[in-house]
Formats: sequence, structure tokens, C-alpha cells
Amino acid sequence: MAIRITGMNSGLDTESIISELVSAQETKKNSLVKAQTKLSWKMDAWKTLNSKIYGLYSSTLSDMRFSSAYTQKKTTVSDSSIASVIAGTEATDGVQTLKVNGLAKSGYLTGAQLSGVTSGSKLSDLAGIGEDETVNLKVKLGDGTSKDISLSGSSKVSDVVNQLKEAGVNASFDEKNQRFFVSAKETGLAADFSLTAQDAAGNTTDNGLKVLSSLGLLTAEADESAVKGAVSAEFQAQLDSLGLTLSTNKAEGGATRIKGQDAEIILNGAKFTSSSNNFNINGLTITALKESAEEISLTTTNDYDGIYDTIKKFLKGYNELVNEMDKLYNAASSKGYEPLTSEEKDAMSESEIEDWEKKIKESLLRRDSTVNDISNAMHEIMTSGYEIDGKTYYLSSFGINTLGYFTSAENEKHAFHIDGDKDDSSTSNNADRLKSMITNEPEVVMDFFQQLTNKLYSKLTDKMSANESRSIYKAYNDKQMKEEYDSYAEKIKDQEARVTALEDKWYAKFSAMETALAKLNSKTSAISGMLGM
Repeated sequence: MAIRITGMNSGLDTESIISELVSAQETKKNSLVKAQTKLSWKMDAWKTLNSKIYGLYSSTLSDMRFSSAYTQKKTTVSDSSIASVIAGTEATDGVQTLKVNGLAKSGYLTGAQLSGVTSGSKLSDLAGIGEDETVNLKVKLGDGTSKDISLSGSSKVSDVVNQLKEAGVNASFDEKNQRFFVSAKETGLAADFSLTAQDAAGNTTDNGLKVLSSLGLLTAEADESAVKGAVSAEFQAQLDSLGLTLSTNKAEGGATRIKGQDAEIILNGAKFTSSSNNFNINGLTITALKESAEEISLTTTNDYDGIYDTIKKFLKGYNELVNEMDKLYNAASSKGYEPLTSEEKDAMSESEIEDWEKKIKESLLRRDSTVNDISNAMHEIMTSGYEIDGKTYYLSSFGINTLGYFTSAENEKHAFHIDGDKDDSSTSNNADRLKSMITNEPEVVMDFFQQLTNKLYSKLTDKMSANESRSIYKAYNDKQMKEEYDSYAEKIKDQEARVTALEDKWYAKFSAMETALAKLNSKTSAISGMLGM
């Protein structure tokens, strides 16, 4: 920006004079900026409201169009500490028996306690083998696959951990407790593992047994006699000197082994197994929690409470939306309030600015025709009648009504209340007709709400369909607003150019005047000097 020094010869406040001369153009620019700001706030207000409209549309309203929302089941368990059960819509009503014979477990190997071992300790120092000697181990997984591990005397404890992990098991060395911990990655028999001192050909090696023994990981996964037959007399003598004996589950004084196992339940006399504690059987999702010596009962029935809660959830979402639209549409006028310029904000406190802008933002959708159109369309559908077997039903047929103009709170006149709803102070003392209808006439309830929600869903689909002015799933003209916003940006840019051009014009004129005065002053001074004045 150019630095202008003016008024030195004339003594005039040129800046103020020019500011007044261009004030009309500056006012036009500020008006455009304020209009653009207000439009931006209105776009934000619509984005917020639209997200609430789409939220109802895409969740409970969408679900309630289908019969699956009303064919809910529930299963009660006689002892919930033994198993938990979730019933699907296809679950059979009735009482079933369940016994949990066993829970799924992960294969686990807890190493024997060592002493003075760190992650950097070498196998040559721990097992007494040469640094160049090869050490072969094998990890066998329950799915039949195996992974050969090749180490040497120079390998460190950390190398053993890393190779065990690469072989498909969890592994760590706890320096504080001086133990190895190795486990299967999942529960179940098929995910179990074994760690043996075998080479690629399947032969047990002395070096491998020495390393497993020195790391506290010695177990015998094969038959005891077979393992002993594969071990040299020299190594067997070493084991004896250390007080260790091989067995099928544990090297006494060595590692502790827990084998992986499947969960097993008996449902109605039939045996079922699973690699996890979860079973999906004939519409029931059963989670075994602990073993049981006795049978427990599972009772499956229609979940009438679930149907009631679904309807209540839908009405709550609907009420929140229509109340919000009524609040926005009926907002107090903000006539005389416009977005503030920077200069105007400088003259106000932060709280004054906040209150000023809040007044404007709360009124942005006041008397908005689109808000009114959507609200009226929704209310019309909610108050319509729907025919079932030749009889017309309304929401009021199920004890669902609005409170009335004089009874309802401000901006809640279109909200619906369920008679007997314990959470609604306005209607909690009324007879609960909805629950009675769900219990005695569930097909009527299902048919009615499917018709209502289908019609409401279709109406909102239409209101949020894409056209030249709006995008898909938008209830307002977002495209048109964006075009208007961009148009303001161009107009503001043009107006700023006009203001700058006008300022330059006047600065040039005043500059010429200052130049002329400077010359005049110079001549006057010269004449005065010649005359000795």
C-alpha cells in the first residue's frame, strides 16, 4: 500500500477529507460485506438444521418402515452369571435348557523363573553352546502349520522373542520377573501351539533342548518315551543333574503349560463347540461366561417392551426436530440488527458483540418458507389416518396426541406425547393404550407405523431430492446460496476496486494542489528575499 504524505503546504487534513469524499462508496462495500456475512450465517444455520432432518430420516424413521423393527425377541436367562443371550428375530419362542461344560482357553506357556537374564543375554552364555553352533526350534500351530526357528549361540534373548512372534505366537520376556511368557493369539484348540526342540526334519536336537532348558521353556509336547528316546544320554544326564524330568505337560521345575481348548455347551441335549465363548445357534447368540454343573433355562418371547421403546424413540426424535423448526420459524425479529464492521466492533465490548450477533443468528430462519413447508408436510402425515382391515386408525387410536395449543409449552405445539409414558410428566398418569395395543394387537401396531413411517420417509426423500438449486439429501437450496455467496464476493471485490480508484483520484488532485502551493510558496519566498522583507 502506498504511503501518502499530504497537507504539508495547505495545512488541510487531507485524509479525513478524502475519507468523507469516498464514504458513499465505502458504505456500499460495507453493505455488501454485511449481506454476505449474514448469508454465511444463514447457510450455517441451515446446515445444522439439515443434519437434524437427515438424522431422523436415516435412522429410526428409516428402520421403522420394515417389519423387522417390530418383530423383536428377547431371551431371559435363569442364571445370567453362567451365560448371556441375545435373541434375533428368527429365534424360536419357548424355553430351552443350557449347560456350559467348558470355556474356550488360549494356549499359554509360562516360563520357569530364571536369574540374571536380560534381553541382551546370549544363548552361548545361558546354554553353554558355541557362538557358531546352530540351534533349531519349531513352533507348531493348531491349524497344522509350523514355523522353523533358526538361532545360534550368538543369538540374544530378544532374538528369541522376535522369532517366536514371527512364528505366529505372542511372546515376551519379563526381566523384572525373570520369565518368558508365550501364548496363542486366539482362544480355542485350533489356535493352540507347541514349542519343541526340533529341526526342519522333525528330529529333536540336544542344542535345542539345552536352549529351551536354559530359557525356562522346556516342555514335552510329545509322548514322554518318544522324547526321551530322541534325547542323548549325555543331555538326559544333564537334565537329571539339574533336577529336571520330562513329562507330557511340564518339565518338573521348568515351564508351566496350559493347553488351548474349545468352549463346549449342551443346548437342549445337543453338544456344540466353539473356538471362542460365543455361539450362534438358531437365532440365539449365546456367550458362555462360566462352567455350570447344572442346567439353566433360556426363555424366548416377543419383546413387546422393545417395540414400545422403538416407537418412543421415533417420537422423541420427531418431537425434537419439529420443536426446533418451530423455534427457528417463530424466533423474535432482529430488525435493525446487521453484522458489525471492524470499526463498529472496536467501539463495543466482547459481550456486547456476542449478544448483538446472537440476536441476528437466532432470527435467520424466522418465517422461512422452506422451514414452514417441511414442518407442515411432516405434521400432516403424522395426523393422517391409515386403514387396516377396513378400519381407519390415527396416532390418537394408540394414545398418542399433541397437548393442544393452550396446554403445550412454547414452540412445542406440534410435539406428540404417549399416554402413560413414565418419562413424560404431561401424560404419565393417563392409561397406557399403546402398550396394551402392542400386547393385544401387535399386527395392527406394526401395520399402522409401517404405513406412517413409509409415507413420512417418502415425503422427506422428496424434500431432500437434488435439483438445480439443492444437492442430494439437502432440504434447503444449498447450491443457490453458494452462488449468492460467490456473487457477493465478486461484488465486494469490484466495490473495493471502485473505492481504491476514487481514493487514488482524490489523492492525485490534492497532491497536485500541494505541488502548486509549494511552487507558489517558493516564488513568494524568493520575491520576499529580493525585497529584503
